Amino acid sequence: MANMASVSSHNDPTRRSTDKLIDSFICGDARKVLTTFPDECVDAIVTSPPYFRQRDYSSGDQIGNERTPRGYIEQLLIVVEQCRRVLKPSGTLWLNLGDKYHKSSLLGLPWRVAAAMQDAGWLLRSDIIWHKPNAMPSAVKNRPTTDHEYVFLFAKSTDYFYDADAVRVPHVTFTEKSRMRGGRNHFGKRNGTPEQGKNRGNPNLHDARWDQAFHAKGRNRRTVWEIPLSKFPEAHFAVFPERLVELCLLAGCPPGGVVLDPFMGSGTTALVARRLGRRFIGVDCSIAYCKMAKRRLDNGPSGN
Repeated sequence: MANMASVSSHNDPTRRSTDKLIDSFICGDARKVLTTFPDECVDAIVTSPPYFRQRDYSSGDQIGNERTPRGYIEQLLIVVEQCRRVLKPSGTLWLNLGDKYHKSSLLGLPWRVAAAMQDAGWLLRSDIIWHKPNAMPSAVKNRPTTDHEYVFLFAKSTDYFYDADAVRVPHVTFTEKSRMRGGRNHFGKRNGTPEQGKNRGNPNLHDARWDQAFHAKGRNRRTVWEIPLSKFPEAHFAVFPERLVELCLLAGCPPGGVVLDPFMGSGTTALVARRLGRRFIGVDCSIAYCKMAKRRLDNGPSGN
């Protein structure tokens, strides 16, 4: 794996070879840049597009500056259509989106985008709640303070790569954290397990050995992920958390595989990909961010 990432500008409309794309940052509009990629050349896509009317990235044609939510969704779908083409049949797309209030009403943009992607042929496999324990405080008094965003898991087909073992979490059933009726008192007691109830006849539950029904590597990861916001000094605002990207890559991109981020920003996806033994392709419309991402990567993967 190369130790240094490269930065190039999008100025060639011809198709690029996969070898020239890997481990590089391409400065250009994803709506145009992705059209130059070969078909089915990436194993996974992990990205967080610019949110609707949230931040100015100093690019006149940037996605997120549209006048209406509908216009915003239409522009995102142009990128998503190309993402579908360049993604391998076994690939997954992990999409993080935040919402926005307009005229005192929550727009519901993450779900609007998800529904539009379903209409375009994507399989929506999971809606993940990213809970931010250190979310910014809010002065609102007539609704709850928002401390979550969505991460949607999409696939092109039902036969996609997903490594559940790589993201398992410890079991809690027989620990102090158990909320099961009777808690740990059920363990080791004959007739103390559910085979006497709705799971009667289940071959995994017998002779009070409920533990045999549990995977040795831990329980399957749930759909609420508690991950604090992250900061990168050069970006001057919260960036894509490394832990969030890490879980997406461990589950959705095979070792040695290639991950694409069409809205690379400060380079978190590339940084985590390199640390986890994956390759990357980053695209961003801002030359300043492309250079920032390269500096960040060249300084070495973070251990956070």
